[in-house]
Amino acid sequence: MTIRLLVLILILIAILVFALKYIEAWGIFFPTKDIGWYPSDVNMPFEDIYAKTKDGATVNGWFIPREGARYTLLFFHGNAGNIQHRLDKMLMLWESGLNIFIIDYRGFGKSEGRMTEEGFYIDADTAYGYLVKTRGIKPEEIIIYGESLGTAVAVDLASRARAAGVILEGAFSNGRDMAKKIYPFFPGFIFSNKFNSLKKIKASAMPKLFIHSVDDEIVPFAFARKLYQAAPGPKEFAELSGGHNTCFMDSREKYISSITGFIRRIHEGKDILPSY
Repeated sequence: MTIRLLVLILILIAILVFALKYIEAWGIFFPTKDIGWYPSDVNMPFEDIYAKTKDGATVNGWFIPREGARYTLLFFHGNAGNIQHRLDKMLMLWESGLNIFIIDYRGFGKSEGRMTEEGFYIDADTAYGYLVKTRGIKPEEIIIYGESLGTAVAVDLASRARAAGVILEGAFSNGRDMAKKIYPFFPGFIFSNKFNSLKKIKASAMPKLFIHSVDDEIVPFAFARKLYQAAPGPKEFAELSGGHNTCFMDSREKYISSITGFIRRIHEGKDILPSY
């Protein structure tokens, strides 16, 4: 092999790796910047919150109070859109008797900064700190909630912080499992976003509720079961039907009853039994 050919091969490899990194960055996150809908549009009172992260970014969120609520749901959304696209889900959760605090990660909505895995974890810490330090909400009155990509953010926070429990809707095991599903011809080590919930969930002793549709066309049901099996108890698993982004509506009654039952058992201090 000549030196010229070797250099050419190395250049081609470098271009391929760069292209894959570009695909990873823009193939995972699909943020929307503009916000035109607010909780008040569906008759929910809210406060528009801005909080500074430890690395200097500003994240935006909504605090939606519910009169008489015992718990506050700290909501981490999925990889697309922004907080306005979760209004229908938040309305269902708010009507079930919960305060809700939802944030946009850096790069989403009105939140500043560049989208990175580590940055999302910092944003989660900022949101949690706002509830505990600024609003004076006790950790044992916080339920961490993640949907889709937000489950990785929720698991990371639950592995380090105190809370009453964590709810994971549409969860996946880790980033590499998802990368293999989306890009089956590329080796997993190429992708830098690990989102390794499979490892982190072992450090969380708080009660856990897994919610996943057997019909999920984006995150395989098997990935959620894999994460569930790795999680220490107490834990529950609620099987829904419907699409990845619509199962909470397609299986509305079971979705709400699973969440309210889980929170009721936490409040009553009852053991949570595994579901199959």
